[in-house]
Amino acid sequence: MLTDAINAPIFNTMHISKILNSNNPALSFEFFPPKTDDASDTLFKTIHELKPLDPAYVSVTYGAGGSTRDLTHDLIVKLQKENNITVVSHLTCVGSSKDEIRDILKLYSKSGIENIMALRGDPPRGEKSFKPVKDGFSHASELVSFIKNEFSSMGIGIAGFVEGHPETPNRLLEMDYLKQKSDAGADYICTQLFFDNRDFYDFCERCEIENINIPIIAGIMPVVSRKNMNRMAELAGGARFPAKLLKAMQNANKEDEEKVGVEWTINQVHDLLKNKVRGIHFYTLNKSKAMLNIFNAIK
Repeated sequence: MLTDAINAPIFNTMHISKILNSNNPALSFEFFPPKTDDASDTLFKTIHELKPLDPAYVSVTYGAGGSTRDLTHDLIVKLQKENNITVVSHLTCVGSSKDEIRDILKLYSKSGIENIMALRGDPPRGEKSFKPVKDGFSHASELVSFIKNEFSSMGIGIAGFVEGHPETPNRLLEMDYLKQKSDAGADYICTQLFFDNRDFYDFCERCEIENINIPIIAGIMPVVSRKNMNRMAELAGGARFPAKLLKAMQNANKEDEEKVGVEWTINQVHDLLKNKVRGIHFYTLNKSKAMLNIFNAIK
C-alpha cells in the first residue's frame, strides 16, 4: 500500500529538467494503473519488453476523476523500486483538498519521486463539469504554483493541447491559460495526442508568440484499429484524424489495420525527429507490440 512507500529505498532518479537536457530527444512511455490481476500481468510484461529500449523516463496516469489514485501511487513506487527508472506521477486537482495533496507530495518526496505531471483532471464519472472540493484547487496553474512553493525541488510537467482544449473553444484564451501554468513554475509541456505534425508545429509557434519557453514534448499514440480510433477520439475530446489516415485505415483489411496505424506513427516520429523535437512521449495503452515496431523502425 501507499504507506509502505515511506520506508521504500530511494533510488537514483533524476529531475525532469536534467533528463530533458541529457536526452535530446527524450523518448518516454506512459502507462496506466491496472485494475485486475490479468491487467497487472499484461502491464508488467509490457514493461519488461519495453525496458531494453531505455526510456528517458516513464509516467503513470490517474483514472478518470482520480478514480485510480491509490493504484497510481502504488504503481509508481513499484516501478521505481524494481526498475530503478525515473517515474513521473500524474497528480490532479480532482477530489483532493490542498492538505490531501500536500500529504501525497510528502509521501512521494520520501519515496524518491521527484517529478509530477500537474493536471486539473477530468470530472468524476457522471458529472459534466469540474467542481473543486472544499479547500481544493480549481485550475492546474494553482496546483503548479502550490508544488513549486512547497516542494520546490520537484520537476513539474503540464499538459498542452495541440488541437485545442475541449473546454476552451477560444484558442487565444487557451494560450493565456497555458501561459499561466508555465509562469507558475512548470518545467515542461507534454501534449495530448495528435496525428498531424503540422498542428504540433503550429502549437509550438504559438507558444513562442506567448513567450512560453519551456521544452515541449510531443504526445504520440499509435492507431491499432478502427475501433481503437473511435475510442481515442472519445478519450481525447475529439482527436482530429487526417483524411489520409482515415482513408488508409478504411482501405485496410482488419488484420492490416495495426500495420497501417503503426506506419503512420513511424512517419510522424521520423518527421518530429528531423525537426529536432525535444522529446516524444508515447501513450502505450499498456501494450508493447506497436512500441517495439516503432522503435525498430526509428533506431
